[in-house]
Amino acid sequence: MATEIEAWTTAPQNDGVFSLEKEQNEVDGSYGTDDLNELEVNGNWTPQEKALHEARLKAKAKRRLRKSSSRDSTRESLSESVSGELTDPHSPKGKNAVNDRKSRAGKGRGLPKKGGAGGKGVWGAAGMVYEVEEPDVKDPNYDESAQGVTVYATVVPELDEGELEKTINPIVQEYFEHGDTKEVEMLLKELNLGHHRYEFSSLAVSLSLEGKASHRELTSRLLSDLSGKVLSERDMSRAFDKILKELPDLILDTPEAPQMLGQFIARAIADHALPMSFLDCYKGKVDCDHARAALDRASVLLSMKREIMRLDNVWGVGGGQRPVKHLTKEMNLLLKEYLVSGVLSEAERCLRDLEVPHFHHELVYEAVVMVLESTGDTAIQMMVKLLKVFWQTGLITLDQMNRGFQRVYDELPEINLDVPHAHSIMETFVDLCYQESVITKQLRDFCPTRGRKRFVSEGDGGIVKS
Repeated sequence: MATEIEAWTTAPQNDGVFSLEKEQNEVDGSYGTDDLNELEVNGNWTPQEKALHEARLKAKAKRRLRKSSSRDSTRESLSESVSGELTDPHSPKGKNAVNDRKSRAGKGRGLPKKGGAGGKGVWGAAGMVYEVEEPDVKDPNYDESAQGVTVYATVVPELDEGELEKTINPIVQEYFEHGDTKEVEMLLKELNLGHHRYEFSSLAVSLSLEGKASHRELTSRLLSDLSGKVLSERDMSRAFDKILKELPDLILDTPEAPQMLGQFIARAIADHALPMSFLDCYKGKVDCDHARAALDRASVLLSMKREIMRLDNVWGVGGGQRPVKHLTKEMNLLLKEYLVSGVLSEAERCLRDLEVPHFHHELVYEAVVMVLESTGDTAIQMMVKLLKVFWQTGLITLDQMNRGFQRVYDELPEINLDVPHAHSIMETFVDLCYQESVITKQLRDFCPTRGRKRFVSEGDGGIVKS
């Protein structure tokens, strides 16, 4: 056997046979193992045979390791596929089994392909910087003046006539409550009024004609503040021209509309919201009597001297903005006119126009003091009737009525210095008011009284006089 191996290793003509036998034995895994062991025992190995034997052992170990690793990976993939069929395919585990981007060959470190930068719909690897894309000339948004830069802007659709009134009316009504012209300006800039911009002024004036004097004052201030910022003089002119044409309809709800519109026009010209030539455009060209009355009213107000009539107070000072002395004077004049005319409706209208419900206790105080300073029973009866009407209509509340009477109670000693019979007149007036249900029983009992008996002096003989 040793002779045959030696001859086989040394003969060069047998290389093809050796390689063929080597490949066959590598497949079988059993080439020359026993023979080589016998040679090792006998000590007849050559260095070449020993090196060849070690190389074969290493190759055999690598083949076993490779087979075992591929067999284990096959089992894992089969187990994952079986478990994926049993579980919900929409679960994260099922998705990983189907869309896993890791290598299934058992090689690699388990990282995604191309570092996460490959695949459809992927932005690319982290930190990747893209080059600036050249604009396409065929793009419909291509702008040559902007040198190929596409600009996107928010476009607000223009309001039509149907939505215009529904949008503007709440803005004006809220402005009558808070009186902030800047908020109205901000809201109008957010809207796209388009060529209907002038209709904001006409709608605001129409709403104020149906409201109070304070609303008309706020509207004049609003038009003055918006002039030059949101509304132009041309918009103002178109708005007032439209209102002049609508006067026959406005006068049905507001009979004083022509005079009020004339005051609006005069105030707008004085505030430089309307051009001075606005009135000149209508001279000899107006056929409507109501429009002519409005223009005449505006012309008269503008021709008056500033010392006589201040156009910035053409509507008066609204409500609580008026000084206390002015309100007291107005209420005193109201009561004096009522005592002369006896018209309750006019007195009620004047009190409502003052728009100071928190200051109605001043009217009650002035009415009671006027009764104490008057002579005869006429003033007492008329004032009781007036307070009864104000109480029944709810114009004067219980709190304001009590505060007015209580103020007179507190100042009665000082009033008695000028009016000696103030206490007796006060008692009579309070009893009548209680009988007419103007005041409560508790307020009547609080009325101060003065003792009717007095002690005699030393020269009266000890007799108590009544």
